[in-house]
Amino acid sequence: MKRDSIYRRYIPAVSPEKDNDGDAYWFVFCSDRLLFDPDKGTIPYIKSLTEVGLSPQRVQYLGALEEQPCYSAEVAPDTDPPEGWSFGSLRSVYGILDEDIYLLSGKAIQIVNWDRTHLYCGSCGHETQPLQDERAKKCPECGHMSFPRLSPAVIVAVIRDDKILLTHNVVFRNNLHSIIAGFVEPGETLEECIRREVMEEVGITVKNIEYLGSQPWPFPNSLMIGFTAEYESGEITTDDKEILDAGWYGVDNLPEIPSGMSIARQIIDWFIENRSGID
Repeated sequence: MKRDSIYRRYIPAVSPEKDNDGDAYWFVFCSDRLLFDPDKGTIPYIKSLTEVGLSPQRVQYLGALEEQPCYSAEVAPDTDPPEGWSFGSLRSVYGILDEDIYLLSGKAIQIVNWDRTHLYCGSCGHETQPLQDERAKKCPECGHMSFPRLSPAVIVAVIRDDKILLTHNVVFRNNLHSIIAGFVEPGETLEECIRREVMEEVGITVKNIEYLGSQPWPFPNSLMIGFTAEYESGEITTDDKEILDAGWYGVDNLPEIPSGMSIARQIIDWFIENRSGID
């Protein structure tokens, strides 16, 4: 569940240094699809997007990765990729890009979308102005402030003896099963959200909730907060609307599970590693 922090190599910032006039990493998005080189597994590392024939609608400074400046940018939806390049969804480029570049891509797409959807004040409709010292926009007319949105969500591995609870959501492909997750509602603690989601989705109660780890999840703007919990009582029931199937699985009979890009898979792998050592 642990990885070396990206902040050992990446320094976030809102405004570039005055001498940032050399090559930079460019996270370019066209309708939420990232520009990348499918052969080299890289994103543009150039001085200006004009070098590849692109004219961005908006540009945002993200900071520096290993002292190299990073920018996010958005191009028009009908833009064709430069020769040799492709536009791909973030899910599709997982495993192709360097891990740090991929993680920053998740941040970049959220900044791009926030910038586009907050050009005008949500309170009075006046055009907003970006601040120079923090990631925020201020309305010069009414003073309303807006910041990038982050939606916290819990995700939990419910354990019963040597088995893990996995469910098949209506939106999952094939026989894919995963652990229970859901967005935190106003007025809830994380633990209360877990108890509510588990009860709503499978009709059981849990106890001994413990934090395990977290992951930024840019689909579209979540922070996934991972936990483990122990089964307490009840029998599994599903509504057949959101959850089509649910059951207890041991390490030897797991169904199809999520890919390695998700914290869901990391938590399931944690379960496998810990249960595999039990005689």
